[in-house]
Amino acid sequence: MFSKDVHSFFRSPVREIFKRVDLNAIYSFAGGYPSADTFPLEDIRQIMARVIDKYQGKAFQYGATQGVMELREEVARRYGVPVERVQITSSSQQGIDVCTRILVNPGDVILTSSPSYLGALQSFRSYRADIRGVAHQKDADAFRDAYVGALEQVKAEGKQVKFLYMIPDFQNPSGESLTLQERQILVELAARYDFLIVEDSPYRELRYEGEHIPTMYSLSPDRVIHLGSFSKIFAPGFRLGWAIAHPDILDKIYVCKQSLDLCPPIFDQYVAAEFLRSGKLDANLLKSIELYKGKRDLLLSLLEEYMPEGVSWTHPEGGLFLFLTMPEDFDAVRFYDTALDAGVAYVAGEFFHPDGSGKNTMRMNFSFMTHERIKEGVILLASLLSS
Repeated sequence: MFSKDVHSFFRSPVREIFKRVDLNAIYSFAGGYPSADTFPLEDIRQIMARVIDKYQGKAFQYGATQGVMELREEVARRYGVPVERVQITSSSQQGIDVCTRILVNPGDVILTSSPSYLGALQSFRSYRADIRGVAHQKDADAFRDAYVGALEQVKAEGKQVKFLYMIPDFQNPSGESLTLQERQILVELAARYDFLIVEDSPYRELRYEGEHIPTMYSLSPDRVIHLGSFSKIFAPGFRLGWAIAHPDILDKIYVCKQSLDLCPPIFDQYVAAEFLRSGKLDANLLKSIELYKGKRDLLLSLLEEYMPEGVSWTHPEGGLFLFLTMPEDFDAVRFYDTALDAGVAYVAGEFFHPDGSGKNTMRMNFSFMTHERIKEGVILLASLLSS
């Protein structure tokens, strides 16, 4: 009775964890939850009342599929793009999904980094895409060669890369960022091999050190679809994101969204627009960055102090995650039940690799727990790994 697509669905191991345990009852480095301490509850309460007074019943009515103009204008102003290039989405995850839906047929190739965001891989698989992962190379020439090699392989098979999916800023799961040169290389290859780039940037504004790097969209506005989200910089419960792209691409997303949800949540959009317009987003963002930087620094220092020899990790300049690598013979999936039974959770890195490699890796989130619980969780995990 089910469609063929159902067999391509992939269960999120993160969501399966949430079904099994209460996150507050364990030491959870697993999810990508923001800290509730970053939610500006009093500001939200005041803005919600203001929205109701200002818009009355309009705030609870159906709205435009593209999103309410007030929010589109605020996003356009913030990111320096024409408003006709802004589409509001019901979360950044929907942005990933509609891009795949409008661009990919079963068997079409999507190129991505390896590892890459699990939620994106789920979406790609649900449309039966052929996902090709490219391992990151630190040297610029090796980086170029790796992507050229993957593109030439696809070409030799008589296929075409429909788009490259990339999280250039504080990637989920690794926490690493692309350099300006690496972004330029990918944009040049997109033009040479004629494919689009889906630039997923939910963590871009959560930078704790270093200089901001231009977006890939700014390097090639007509070939890059830039996705953003309010989930990490405002509140995930609003389920709001945006897509910035060429109007011809947005038109296809517009028609696609009509069959999905008609329009993004109207009341939530007005609240987000008021939050942006008032300057409270930037004020709250400064507090969030200070909080998360402290948690990142704490986690890095604890890993240095307690992790056994043979374990290494990334040093993210922002975002919510870092990535651990254990010795080659370690299996993070097999070890998971041992860790969870002891009361600590992570996400095995294998799930972020399109080809199922990375068995000796794991993703750790540092935004959700308090400082005290981060320390207790690291000590417990390090003890389990040592034994």
